[in-house]
Amino acid sequence: MIVVAGESLIDLVPQCAAVDGEPFPALLPRPGGGPYNTAVALGRLGSPVTFCSRVSTDGFGEALLGGLRAAGVATSLVQRGPEPTTLAVASIGADGSAGYGFYASGSADRLFELPPELPGEVRALALGTCSLVWEPGASAYEALLRREAARGVFTLLDPNIRPGLIPDPDAYRARFAGWLPSVSLLKLSEDDARWLGGSPEQWLAAGPAAVVLTRGARGLTVLTREDVEVSVPAAPVAVADTIGAGDTVNAALLHRLAGQDPAPLDAAAWTGILTFAAHAAALTCSRTGAEPPYAADLR
Repeated sequence: MIVVAGESLIDLVPQCAAVDGEPFPALLPRPGGGPYNTAVALGRLGSPVTFCSRVSTDGFGEALLGGLRAAGVATSLVQRGPEPTTLAVASIGADGSAGYGFYASGSADRLFELPPELPGEVRALALGTCSLVWEPGASAYEALLRREAARGVFTLLDPNIRPGLIPDPDAYRARFAGWLPSVSLLKLSEDDARWLGGSPEQWLAAGPAAVVLTRGARGLTVLTREDVEVSVPAAPVAVADTIGAGDTVNAALLHRLAGQDPAPLDAAAWTGILTFAAHAAALTCSRTGAEPPYAADLR
């Protein structure tokens, strides 16, 4: 079993340019949030997966839970609350890249509380994105990471930096450095890496067995503690938008690694894993909103 912990929210995705006389484009509500998308992608790939979060009891929250169940994601670790669901208003660039404005004050996912020790069959835990920023829930997710890593659970961290949400960048960078001894696999984008100001070599020395960098149209690169370095190109695709692409990479990595120690893997093994992840991410980019592929789409 893989546990994905973190926020779920509603992405409001522009459908077209504003028509004459209207100042705004039409917005389509779609389920989202980095951890949510990762859990759905894992379920669609066929991995046993459970989502761990706090979800609103409002209509959006019910729809989010419905999306998890439809993908085969278990919800036994989901906490519920009457607070509203977080909204993320997406803006899509000419190249399909997505930016976001968040409406999260007082929302349900910010009030996540540390759950009891995860079941013994849990092989991996994935965390990341806004849930590691928004307090008081961020401290609970951090405690979950440290506790489960200490008992030997494989952990994946995707910081997925949203600079506008981080009031004190230096304090966040210090927290990030403090998480690394509890991380088995660090996955982040080149933009994340630039914002954090470190290097894969520094991060590997601090704890992770491997670091995977997403490089947009230039593909994926992995560096490992055993001095393996592998890059694969992005799969060619007509890009609708990039929403959920990085989250799909998370899911593909977890699906193929299945909680094993990535340190002993050789270049050939990593080439296969990254190629699979690049293909999955490309299919997500070919669709509007976070719509990760099913296992059958990748055969």
